[in-house]
This record gives sequence, structure tokens and C-alpha cells, in this order.
Amino acid sequence: MNEALPSDVLSRFLTAVAGVASGLSLPTTLRHVIDAATVLAGARYGALGVIGDDQRLVEFVTTGLDSDEIAAIGTLPEGRGVLGHLIAEPKPLRLPDLTSHPEAFGFPPNHPPMRSFLGVPIRIGDDVFGNLYLCDKIGNAEFTEEDEILVESLAAIAAVAVENSRLHDRLQDLAVLRDRERIARDLHDKIIQRLFAAGMALQAATRLPAEELAARTESTVDELDAIVNEIRATIFDLELRPGDRPALAAAILATVDEMTRHAGLEATVRFQADVEHRVSPEVADATLTALREALANTARHADARAVDVELSCDGDTLQLVVADDGRGVDDQTAPLVGHGRGLKNLVARARDWGGTCVISPRSAGGTELTWRVPCEVGTFAPPG
Repeated sequence: MNEALPSDVLSRFLTAVAGVASGLSLPTTLRHVIDAATVLAGARYGALGVIGDDQRLVEFVTTGLDSDEIAAIGTLPEGRGVLGHLIAEPKPLRLPDLTSHPEAFGFPPNHPPMRSFLGVPIRIGDDVFGNLYLCDKIGNAEFTEEDEILVESLAAIAAVAVENSRLHDRLQDLAVLRDRERIARDLHDKIIQRLFAAGMALQAATRLPAEELAARTESTVDELDAIVNEIRATIFDLELRPGDRPALAAAILATVDEMTRHAGLEATVRFQADVEHRVSPEVADATLTALREALANTARHADARAVDVELSCDGDTLQLVVADDGRGVDDQTAPLVGHGRGLKNLVARARDWGGTCVISPRSAGGTELTWRVPCEVGTFAPPG
């Protein structure tokens, strides 16, 4: 064994290890691994192949060839010949002459000649993710047992990197699936039923006197407006993967701008400094929906010129306050639900999330809506 690793070799080895620990992209980490392997084993050429479910190579990272040489070779290997042998029999393979192996497939045109060979499986237990290949030992006719041991340690690092990447993808897919299941449930349980109820209300209205018909129609239009806003929010959810969701502060600002820009409302938004880091994604989504509904209600019914939005955390509770300078609500109905279906929905939604929603008149005129829910999902039973 070598008495000590040269500093540049040790640096490459540690960089490969750090790549896995720090969550670098898979191609970047594999590049660190193959670069370190060629230096450790003294190889002129190196490659790292990741195999897919069909046992063919789906990723192939090389070193020792420049871009012109790679382009001249053309199509990258798919996993036949000796490379296919390693996929079928995932155990270390050392050869003094690659071309003499019974399963040697031959090189494509413009491929540089290669002789000595070292192949090591990339595996964790019985799970094989691919292979690490080295060719042309510099200064020696073939690779040594020492080279094999060193390269196996790097193959283990590559295996962890591939497994981490695949686990991350699975978690993302599961998160997206859960999101879509939740959205489908909301569509069925809330939006479709509300549309059906609105249709029934309009059908029944045809038998009402003119004055009652006008009131029923206006009420139904308000309900349909609220349903349209929920559908828009649902489409927004479908378009975003969980990791792509905007930061809460940015999403609040975007929502306020969208809802007030064409309503003639002057908006002011205030945030508590650390609110961004104290709210779970699920609670943030629910709060954005509440904000959208509150602002829609203000724009339609308040006859307001200005609206103030404030977001803060008090202990484990998130508080959203939407205050306007409009015509306000009276003291008797305000503590209950205010007027309009939209406000009733806000109160019901807050209760679903283990919180409260209070609508009250402001002393200076106008209405103040205070939405309070726990900051974290784990502190209550979310709606299901």
C-alpha cells in the first residue's frame, strides 16, 4: 500500500466525499469521483456508468478525453462487451489487456487504443447502480490490487450519491402525488359541490318574484366569483412542484398586487422579520388562499380606497390581518362571519386548520379581518 496519499489526490478524494455530503448535483459528484479515481489509480482514462432499470447505461461520465475526441467517437457506450459483462456480473475485474477478454466488443472508429483495465461495481449491498472503469495504467502494465481497493472506496461514494439522488426524486414524486391527491379531493369535496349548489340555487330562483330573483342572482354571482378564485389557486398548486413554491413573502406580495392592481385599492404590506422561516409550506398555502379571499371580498363589497396587509408570528401562531378603510360592518354581525359567502368560507377554513378568523369594524372606519392559525402542521390536525 502507499505510505501516504499525495496532497492533490487526498484533496480530490475529500472533494468527492464532500460532494455527497453537501448535496451537489449527481453529475458534479460523479465527475469528482471519476477524477479522483484516475489520479488515485494512475489511470490515463476513466469512466463512470450509471445503469437504469433496463440494465443499460443511462449516464456515462468520462475523463482523459477532450471534447473533440469525445465528439469524434460519437455515441456513448450502452453497456455491451466488457462493460455489459460487468453489469451482468457486478464484481471487480482487472485485465492486463482489455481486448483479450472473451466478451470484448471492440472499439468504435476514432476511439483511442486501451489495454490495461480495472472495473469496479458501484453498489450498496445487493443494489448495483453502475460501474467505475479505468483504462491504461500509467507506468505499469496493469492495475494492482492496491488500485482496486482504493477505487472500490470511491465506487462506494458514487453509490451513495446515486442512491441519494434517486431517493430525492422519489420523495419529490411522492410529494407531488400527495399534493395532487389533496387537490383532487378539494375539487370534489368543495368546488364541484359548491358549483352544483350554485346551479340548484339559480334553478330555484326562476320561480321567485323579481326582487327576490335579483337578490338570489347577486348572491350566486358572489359565490361563483369565490369558486373561480379557488379554481385559479388550484391550478397554481398543480403547476408547482413543492420545491418550486415561491417564498412566502414573495407570494404574499404577488397576491396583493394581483388582487388590488385593478380594483383601485392602495395596498400596504408589512412582514415580521422572521415570519418566512417559522411557517410550514402547508400553512403558508392556506394563508395565501385566505388572503386572496379576503382581498377579493374587500374589492367587491367594501367600497374601500386602501387596504393594509400585515403578517406576523406570535409564539406558535401565524397572524394575518387585512384591514380596509371602506364602509365597514356593523357591531352585531361582524363578530360572527360578516356578510357574504366569502367571509363564511374564511371562518370555516380557519377552523379547519385549528385557528380562528374574526371580522370586526375599525374605530376609524372600515373593516379588519384577523386570520390566526398554528405556524406548523404538526401542532394541529390539518383538514383531510
